[in-house]
Amino acid sequence: MGNSRSQAGQNFCSQFLPEEQAEIDRLFDALSSETHGSDTSPRSFSLKALKNHVGEALPPEMVTRLHDGMRRVDLTGKAKGPSDNVSQGQFTVSMFRLLKGNSEEKSLVILKMISATEGPVKAREVQKFTEDLVGSVVHVLSYRQELRGWTQKRGPGPPARVQALAAQLFSEMDAQGGEKLPGPQQLDCECDRAMIEAWVFRAPLVATFLSVVIHRGFLLLRSPLDLAALIPERHVDQERVFESILDVPSVIYLNSHLRREQQQRWRLLFSSELHGHSFAQLCGRITHRGPCVLLLEDHDGQVFGGFASCSWEVKPQFQGDDTCFLFSVSPRMAAYTSTGYNDHYMYLNHGQQTIPNGLGMGGQHHAFGLWVDVDFGKGHSKAKPKCTTYNSPQLSAQENFSFEKMEVWAVGDASGSQQAKSNKSILDVDPEAQALLEITGRSRHSEGLRDIPEAE
Repeated sequence: MGNSRSQAGQNFCSQFLPEEQAEIDRLFDALSSETHGSDTSPRSFSLKALKNHVGEALPPEMVTRLHDGMRRVDLTGKAKGPSDNVSQGQFTVSMFRLLKGNSEEKSLVILKMISATEGPVKAREVQKFTEDLVGSVVHVLSYRQELRGWTQKRGPGPPARVQALAAQLFSEMDAQGGEKLPGPQQLDCECDRAMIEAWVFRAPLVATFLSVVIHRGFLLLRSPLDLAALIPERHVDQERVFESILDVPSVIYLNSHLRREQQQRWRLLFSSELHGHSFAQLCGRITHRGPCVLLLEDHDGQVFGGFASCSWEVKPQFQGDDTCFLFSVSPRMAAYTSTGYNDHYMYLNHGQQTIPNGLGMGGQHHAFGLWVDVDFGKGHSKAKPKCTTYNSPQLSAQENFSFEKMEVWAVGDASGSQQAKSNKSILDVDPEAQALLEITGRSRHSEGLRDIPEAE
């Protein structure tokens, strides 16, 4: 047969653009040449050849999973067992299913990456696959230096937030009949192809992560992959080194819940580490700055926060809309969206005698789903049993908590009105003074002294 493809491989070739298929063929030729040299027998490549090509870009266990998934593809329906090597037809079919296939086609490869046996797999095997997949994405983005300004802490064993994101993705798996897998017994349940297919459809990050592993691990068909939709570009104005509460898995998870126009770029507005433990500083730096993500780390190490869909304003009324949400990052990742029960999405107030002074999201006065008190460093998260606005549980370890670290990130590109704030008056230099003026209801007379911006 020489380099000829099977009929199944030929059929899948037609699904790729000519230049894409040419790139896939070049990679296969390079891999098979390392395996066979000048041998003219039917070409294939070994696990060793794939590992040599990938190098340290992917963890060895993921390279083995990918090779197993490809060599186990049965192109004829008559195979007695998989070969040790991957043929050109198997390679082409696998690349199509992983990069362009639907949920059903991706599930076929995933099952073969998990187990050599036909039929259902154990839920614990799916969980381990998910953890390997998340870890491989973080690994390859770090290796290719494509973290877009974010950092990933290194240490022995899988990072806790890699495990947390994998657990969140795995939690999207439903048992037959649409019910969630039962708690302690879930790892012994069997997952068939239909369950894996439904899981891939329900948890789109699984398909995205498979694409990242192929595109960045194999350096194959890289142009179609838009990393900006996966991990935002990080902007911090301060020149000093700043280590965020967030790491790569948590940023990816939170970014996946934002609208596309908000996913490209995150700009740091406030950090208690950089800007001090001051509620007035917080107000001055986050008001009128567009949608933003705020998060805290309490003294027990739990990380949580909320997404504000519109600009914060200092006023005694609730604000925001039903696209706001609360979330938890550590010890588990979860997002809690609007229930429609009330419109208590966002609240920011100061200087009042009869109503609370502080920043809140969800719930009601004195019982917020998330509350940062005007006495900066203190807050609460109340849910008995759930927050009425977001259906969130208690986010902090203690109902009334203390914190040292708080960050607020503006998401997406700044609008024209927000960019105009960079044309600073003397008050802009001191956000605390600006916030105090807003709190007391006084106007900023220097606003009228700004230069008229030149037309572009």
